[in-house]
Amino acid sequence: MKRETWNSRVGFILAAVGSAIGIGNIWRFPYMAYDNGGGAFLIPYFFALVTAGIPILILEFSMGHKMKGGAPLTFAKLNRKWEWLGWWQALISFIIAVYYVVVISWAIDYIGFSITLGWGTETINFFVGNYLGLTDGPFDFGGFRPLILITAIAAWIINFVVLYSGVKAGIERANKIFMPLLIFIILVILLRGVTLPGASEGLNILFQPDFTKIFDGKVWIAAYGQIFFSLSIAFAIMITYSSYLPKKSDIVNNAFITGFINCGFSILSGIAIFSILGFMMGQSGGELPEKLSGVFLAFATIPEAINQLPAFKNVVGILFFVSLTFAGLSSFISINEAAIAGITEKLYKPKRVVVIWYTVIAMIISSIFTTGAGLYLLDIVDHFVNSFGVAMSGLVEVIIIGWFFNIKILKEHFQPISDFNVGSWWDIAIKFITPLALGITAVMNIVSELKSPYGGYPASALIVFGWSMAICIIILGYLFSRMPWQSEQVFKYYDDE
Repeated sequence: MKRETWNSRVGFILAAVGSAIGIGNIWRFPYMAYDNGGGAFLIPYFFALVTAGIPILILEFSMGHKMKGGAPLTFAKLNRKWEWLGWWQALISFIIAVYYVVVISWAIDYIGFSITLGWGTETINFFVGNYLGLTDGPFDFGGFRPLILITAIAAWIINFVVLYSGVKAGIERANKIFMPLLIFIILVILLRGVTLPGASEGLNILFQPDFTKIFDGKVWIAAYGQIFFSLSIAFAIMITYSSYLPKKSDIVNNAFITGFINCGFSILSGIAIFSILGFMMGQSGGELPEKLSGVFLAFATIPEAINQLPAFKNVVGILFFVSLTFAGLSSFISINEAAIAGITEKLYKPKRVVVIWYTVIAMIISSIFTTGAGLYLLDIVDHFVNSFGVAMSGLVEVIIIGWFFNIKILKEHFQPISDFNVGSWWDIAIKFITPLALGITAVMNIVSELKSPYGGYPASALIVFGWSMAICIIILGYLFSRMPWQSEQVFKYYDDE
């Protein structure tokens, strides 16, 4: 059976980087660095990249490349008893997709608002009230928000066209457009930001090292968490993307390139954001704004900063929200591809048929996040899917592969075809360092959740939209793994030549 492949190495790297670089690189990394030691945070950050991020990228690239399948098929080929883990990861991708699309919708809408600075002077009130129509709680849906619903459907249509077109003509071509433009736009915003009066003050706040933080275990956990969540590992994507690599494809160097480009983009985003915040401080009396991370940074604080720019306000606004849109779409496409690949292989159906049905079903489910309660639901689901989905599935993955599978088999596969070899550090990272870091993170997340329920939400909302979702995707993953494969043909080697 013929399997699609990437047209070029550059195409694969751009797709992998496109998946890794998401909206979180722009709105999460700058705050993480600022809150965890500034420039000193880069020490644990890059240590985590080398000891966890890149080793897991190598692991998943080699698994997907050798087994030639999405996550469920890859784990089933390793051991039929492990198929459920692949479905768990694919379902995590599906859950992320149905709420992530709404953030892309917001970014698209804000491109339009940038033209006239339609968010006004009270940017938080506009975002929460006028635009989101935020209700009083998670169970008070308040009806659909038409503008958000329309642009969410538009994002689904873009995703559909790309995935329906296939790996070469769709995903690869889209990322060859999105990624260069995204990096160019961030550089333009950065250049505008660093030339603003007061920009240096913002950069000093971001990069001024506080080396006492190096001895704080929470900072190291934060660094590992940021690396782990920003590289698209442990939710089926990198396994799926690498399964489309031709036979003789570099694994190790591709992982290094993907990891370092992702981290480099995060640093560029931090410089761009904090240079603008530094200017904003100078205009408001020398204090940083309260909202420095997440949706409020992007959709309230940055618009407020744009209002204060001396010139090119509309241009900066348009470029910033176009960058969010491109970063979101590239990740969104990869998330959906990871889920679709698993379904296609399990059902042994034409991929285009699966793409049609998947898009319709996922689009209907995602509409709940376009209601007046959308921000509440997104916040709860995102917290639980990351803390008790991605992190836990990653922990299980490295334990199973590191301790219950002979990883020398994978090493013997990727060493001969890679630009350079890895030493024992890779084995140590997979068997010891990453499980330890993820294990500590998992324990801390559970303790924190039990001690203080997330976000001050009612327990009923956390149970319905958080805990239940996190548990259900594990159960569904197991149930899907018990379903028979519609054709054993998928377990045969794909001819790439």
